Amino acid sequence: MKNITPIALGITLAVSTFAHAEQGYRQHDAHVHGEVEINIAQDGNELLMEITAPGVDVVGFEHQPNSEQQQRLLEQAIAKLERAENVFTLAKAAGCKVEHQSVSHTLGGHEDEDDHDHDHDHDHDHDQHDDHAHDNHKHENEHNHDEHEGHEGHEGHEGHEGHEGHDHDDHDSHGQFSVEYHYDCSDISALNSIETQWFALFPTTESLKVNVLTDSKQAALELAKGDTKISL
Repeated sequence: MKNITPIALGITLAVSTFAHAEQGYRQHDAHVHGEVEINIAQDGNELLMEITAPGVDVVGFEHQPNSEQQQRLLEQAIAKLERAENVFTLAKAAGCKVEHQSVSHTLGGHEDEDDHDHDHDHDHDHDQHDDHAHDNHKHENEHNHDEHEGHEGHEGHEGHEGHEGHDHDDHDSHGQFSVEYHYDCSDISALNSIETQWFALFPTTESLKVNVLTDSKQAALELAKGDTKISL
């Protein structure tokens, strides 16, 4: 969405400022279990909230689900996060409505989003690759059958698959969730604070690191268990 770009840029600048003030803040936070980062930015009537959370805080693990129970936990967590009202409560007087939201995670060694078009495009590209490989295969078969048989052995890509598995395992150890809620508010001046239900939803989280950037405020806050109010 076009409106999201300046807001996201504002968040980046704000977080960079906080990070500079607290050296290594974001790098250190990236994989600290029990700590979740929330970025909140407001520009006019637009409000953007971003959450970055360790996988273990959300589902209890940071790797690809390896059982039906873990798969259910993942699906349940995504379902909770896909509803912004489950996570945040905004003053009704502000008239804020969710215009865009996204939930993604890296528990499978790569980013998985709730956007089905993303998966479709990936499958489409894969099919095109397969068709191209098939055409080359056919051409080689007509040109030289013996060379084709040798090529078949190569097409197994066993070494490459092993390499991918290695990257997959390395990345799994730092699996995390990224969530974004983009609101349009009819009266943003009525929004003085935001209530969060994060601790109730995901009780293993010990603290929330909150970066706030609004038309009148720039601050870095920390909420401990029991704290639910984010002042704007």
